[in-house]
Amino acid sequence: MFESIIEAVLHYANTQPDKLCLADDTSKVSYKEYAEKIRKYATCFENAGLVRGDKIVVEACQTIDYLAIELAMQAIGMVFVPVEHNCASEKIQSFIDRAEAKAVIVTKAFDYAVEHNYTYDKLNEMYANAEAYNITELPKKEDISEILFSTGTTGKEKGIVLTHKNDIALAENVMYGVEMEKDTVEMIPSPLNHSHGLRRYYANMYNGSTVILLGSVMNIKKFFSNMDEYGVNAMDLVPTAMSVVLKLTKNRLAEYADKIQYIQLGAAPLLEDDKNKICELLPNTRLYNFYGSTESGCTCIYNFNCADSKTRCIGKPTHNTTVIIVDDDRNEIKSSETNTGLLATKGDMNMSYYWQDEEETSKVLIDGIVYSNDIAYIDDNGEVILMGRKGDVINVGGNKVSPDEIENVAKKMDVVADCGCIPIPDKSKGSVPKLFVEMENGKEFDPVEIRKFLASQLEPYKIPTVIVEIDKIPRSFNGKILRKDLQNL
Repeated sequence: MFESIIEAVLHYANTQPDKLCLADDTSKVSYKEYAEKIRKYATCFENAGLVRGDKIVVEACQTIDYLAIELAMQAIGMVFVPVEHNCASEKIQSFIDRAEAKAVIVTKAFDYAVEHNYTYDKLNEMYANAEAYNITELPKKEDISEILFSTGTTGKEKGIVLTHKNDIALAENVMYGVEMEKDTVEMIPSPLNHSHGLRRYYANMYNGSTVILLGSVMNIKKFFSNMDEYGVNAMDLVPTAMSVVLKLTKNRLAEYADKIQYIQLGAAPLLEDDKNKICELLPNTRLYNFYGSTESGCTCIYNFNCADSKTRCIGKPTHNTTVIIVDDDRNEIKSSETNTGLLATKGDMNMSYYWQDEEETSKVLIDGIVYSNDIAYIDDNGEVILMGRKGDVINVGGNKVSPDEIENVAKKMDVVADCGCIPIPDKSKGSVPKLFVEMENGKEFDPVEIRKFLASQLEPYKIPTVIVEIDKIPRSFNGKILRKDLQNL
């Protein structure tokens, strides 16, 4: 249908000019107004002498201007390099250097070593006097649209290179996966330098629907005023944000049970208590767990708000995705519960390569297939069952144990606030589970009682050999347990 997201927006600016396109915490624009804003920013870049192929590092903001700046860059054929909001100046300089960027756009002035150095305020002074750019040539699908630097917890971030063809395939995977409709009004509080939030925005722009940006889910008053003012009927929430909403609002979401068509979740597993609670509050809402990565996007989708919800199921492949299971030598296998392998994906959504890193690219991407380190199998219904990450899955005497299965059972105990499970070496069994437990405030740690509770619901080989208390389970910004940190304790 379209070869780029900018093409989609310009199309809808002509076919549905007055429809609400975007709103943020302080403003809103129709599709026509958004296209005008994009064209004026494009003029700013052209007047500055920036040209097709130039890379610009942009500090992310949860605003219409930030997203318009990205599409203005697409209109000229430049490459978007987003970085985290309030990112340290030294880190921003490192991204400028690594991306070989010609320009940077940030919220606070700093003397960066770069040809064009703008704050948002300075750029908007240029914008105030700019005329609308006449877009005569749209980017081709093979052109690079962006470089997303992954936020790894250790080591140097990888620059994931994506083309417009990738962006369109990624958008389609989301759009078709959630059964998005033309009247969808989706609220997105997820940071827009990360693939998770960006790709939900892309899907809505591709679909011609409406996105409501939210600065923070901590602003619950704004959260619900957006729901009411704009008629929000869909949401995108990472698990930690879902936890915050449930904690701060009690049962208030139930008031919108007949209005919310779907909620997209992903980036990390949802806590079992949160999953049960949201299903209870929104019994008729489609609650989607997306599986994927920055390299491949949303490759599997599962509506867990169903009567026969399966543990560890990540659903079926999305619109442009083919999932295969391979052995350690990357040969495709017929997988099953007793014959698991590594999950790999094929499709137009897969990244092009890692920026200036042929060695790392060759480890992950071969002949268009992205190979993961996630252990999985495909069941008889064609649904993918995820066991966990290679190295995280615990091989107890030949029995593969998923750490999240143990964690989910342990978290059923009222006294357990959070927990994390890792493998530890064992002379007779190879490895056994070790469980770290974060207790609820004021509750006494009793490993015997915890073990007894686990034994009542799990097979004997899944019972942790070691159970220890910890002050706080280490988690990433989006809720993933940092198991390497637990290994180092």
